[in-house]
Amino acid sequence: MTRVLVAYGTTRGGTEGVARMIGDDLREHGHEAVVRPAAEVHGVADVDAVVVVGALYAGRWHKDARRFVHRHERELSQRPVWLVATGPLDGSAATEQIAPVGHVRAAAHRIGARGTQTFGGRLLADATGFPASAMAKSSAGDWRDAEQIARWVGMLEAHLTS
Repeated sequence: MTRVLVAYGTTRGGTEGVARMIGDDLREHGHEAVVRPAAEVHGVADVDAVVVVGALYAGRWHKDARRFVHRHERELSQRPVWLVATGPLDGSAATEQIAPVGHVRAAAHRIGARGTQTFGGRLLADATGFPASAMAKSSAGDWRDAEQIARWVGMLEAHLTS
């Protein structure tokens, strides 16, 4: 059994939901999945693989995801790692492969990540704070696709068992 850490950075909780879906799907494939906020993870020595999930805000990967990769860069470069971004507030992530944003691309290069993925995001209609409340007026909704996430975890499964 492979022990996989799913570390996430989120502000409004939607990305935590994606991380939990990934963890649940990994468990369905027989792996041990540990899902934790990235800011609370102090090391990765006790896991075989890592998935880092971070929300996108104004084209920037969540600071907790960026800091996690920076803090554990050496250890991450020695195990299989995948980097995930969540955020498009439309159906584009479900219909096309979205290129990683600069932070994700740079982090993937530094640690030799096995891959990157972008999933749709979620923005609640009652989001507070600027610019979220302004964006919610026209872009509120949930574009997280559980079936797309499950297919992606199936691809991960092939790498974890090979």
